[in-house]
Amino acid sequence: MDPAILIFNTALEAAEACGDRILELLADARNDRGIATVAVSGGSTPRLMFQSMAKRAFDWTAVEIFQVDERAVPPDHDLSNFRMMRETLLSRITIDEPRIHRMRGELPPAEAAREYTDDIRRVFRLGEKELPVFDVIQRGMGPDGHTASLFPGEPLIADRAGIVAALHSEKMKQDRITLLPGVLERARHTLCLVSGNDKAAALREVLKGAADPMSFPSQIALGKSIWYVDKAAAARL
Repeated sequence: MDPAILIFNTALEAAEACGDRILELLADARNDRGIATVAVSGGSTPRLMFQSMAKRAFDWTAVEIFQVDERAVPPDHDLSNFRMMRETLLSRITIDEPRIHRMRGELPPAEAAREYTDDIRRVFRLGEKELPVFDVIQRGMGPDGHTASLFPGEPLIADRAGIVAALHSEKMKQDRITLLPGVLERARHTLCLVSGNDKAAALREVLKGAADPMSFPSQIALGKSIWYVDKAAAARL
């Protein structure tokens, strides 16, 4: 199955549409199961989306918010994904604190990954070898085609059994924590938000090129994903 590609004139329009769809899906999930789960990405692109979501009249009751990935930094650090999410979304909505699930980047990365795995197992009530099924996972894409903190050539791209892992990105010179492909593939809905002309070449390879998630990790769960893309990123499609 081919991914759905929605192209918008501006990054703001793409972000607003993606955020609105997330809220619709969360409302549907809560109506169906009494609880809704979402994992969101960091970086620069989701900032506009979070700001838009914060302005919507949405009831956040029984919504569990998780992170897709995080840098190994404290939550008040300039590079913290959680800090950006807190400043643009979490501090502006009414949500129970225990339903906000943070990757603890201030811990040693392997320890943070273990703690986050335990947190997910608790919320989803998982057995020993079970993987969670998120209602929504929102992902981004880097200019190199990476998604979450899974960079091209990363051996963890082949891991379909784990939930969370720590890794070191030599390219970024950073330690990170990330959800793993088995979790990304099982999400009921995958929404990918991409903007900027620096993403255009990689986006063409991800969406139109041969299947090669080891080289282009954003191809993970490609067939069940919906892409919210601005015209700049879509320039080579």
